[in-house]
Amino acid sequence: MTASGYLAVDSGGSGLRVAVGVPGREPSALRETREPVRTGARGIDPAHLMAQLVPVARALTVAAGLDGLGTAVVGAAGFASLGDALRAELPGALARELGVRTVALAADAVTAYVGALGPRPGAVLAAGTGLIAIGTDLTGWRRADGWGHLLGDCGSGAWIGRAGLEAALRAHDGRDGGSAPLLACAEEQFGPVRGLPGRLYPRTDRAAVLASFAPRVAACAANDPVAADILGAAARDMAGSAAAVCPADGAPEVALTGGLFKMGDPLLVPLGEELARRLPHARQVPAEGDPLHGSVRIATDLAAGLLTLPSEQALLCVSHAPGG
Repeated sequence: MTASGYLAVDSGGSGLRVAVGVPGREPSALRETREPVRTGARGIDPAHLMAQLVPVARALTVAAGLDGLGTAVVGAAGFASLGDALRAELPGALARELGVRTVALAADAVTAYVGALGPRPGAVLAAGTGLIAIGTDLTGWRRADGWGHLLGDCGSGAWIGRAGLEAALRAHDGRDGGSAPLLACAEEQFGPVRGLPGRLYPRTDRAAVLASFAPRVAACAANDPVAADILGAAARDMAGSAAAVCPADGAPEVALTGGLFKMGDPLLVPLGEELARRLPHARQVPAEGDPLHGSVRIATDLAAGLLTLPSEQALLCVSHAPGG
């Protein structure tokens, strides 16, 4: 008889990433979907998530040679503020459709943390279009920023891109703080900047559009002091968020995860300096894995009864079906 396994899910802005495996081993089957889970008046839509997840999970269970799935971990973008319907409905739906008895629902910041550091005290900066910092001393969670591109996400791709475009418009106007190189990049990417507000403001994906300009800021930084200053300010904001969540005592670790750090040295060098200045007691380490790895780690520990991470309704909650 084959073993009962785990289901690990990362639900993000581009769809679901799903893994199935047996506790104590690497996942034996992986698959992705291309449709993000809908968000509506009730927050993240559990029915839409299940409609995508169930056929994938069943196929992967067969492919992995498992007789069932005993444990499921779902990490979801937006869970902290939009997860009420998931908390109310998903454990029961997973029990009915897949026979899952133990379910952990987590914010994607938590799965990013666990993927990067595992169950160790420290802080993780997760940065792409947006930015959030999360930390734990293993007795509770602390989070900073993650407030979206209009109210926060300071140092994120959207933040860097917006600052770069502002510098381009300053150069266009002849105001102080302008950057001719960034103006040239902006017009190459978006066309004449006079039309930029009309092309940008009505878009529902404007955060992603702003973030698409961040690599141009990084490319200009070596020869443009304005671009370099933008990345320096981003690094200061990032380090401030990490400092707000990192344990003050002991020897915590700090890791970076997310696509923004693919920009390389123009951002990583000033960020490393700022982290060393703000968190001299912490050790900077490479991220071990991504949010899907985090879901797998949580599932493995949960199945073995070894989960040591703190539970918190908005960030990580565990439920057991009757008899589970």
